[in-house]
Amino acid sequence: MAKRDARVAEGPESVDTYIADCPEAVQPQLRAVRAAIRAVAPDAVETMRYFHFPGYSYPGYDYNGMFVWFSFREPYVRLHLRPPTIDDHAKELAAYPRTKAILSFPVDKPIPRPLVKKLVLASLGVMRGRG
Repeated sequence: MAKRDARVAEGPESVDTYIADCPEAVQPQLRAVRAAIRAVAPDAVETMRYFHFPGYSYPGYDYNGMFVWFSFREPYVRLHLRPPTIDDHAKELAAYPRTKAILSFPVDKPIPRPLVKKLVLASLGVMRGRG
């Protein structure tokens, strides 16, 4: 019997299911964001417990260690980060719609993976600094 990876949520509320339930044209972008997050934080716990979209955490920090999420909301693939990550990169992110915690990537453009990785690292740093 194969051992279950405790870092990945399974079942009806899994990240794979979330992506599969999104429009087919957006699924490659969602997988790209997921892969970028996993490249930066390969041992983070992947969950659907918060907000019913994919999130990543490291136990032992505030807010249950959550440091990044991603979602789809037409017409954007969104990256949810800990404040003040987006404010700290405001000049670099000027071309994207954003709030204090959400950066939106238009679905008709490729996901900028290096930027996603950089922001995930920054959000992880914010989390660890508040732990």
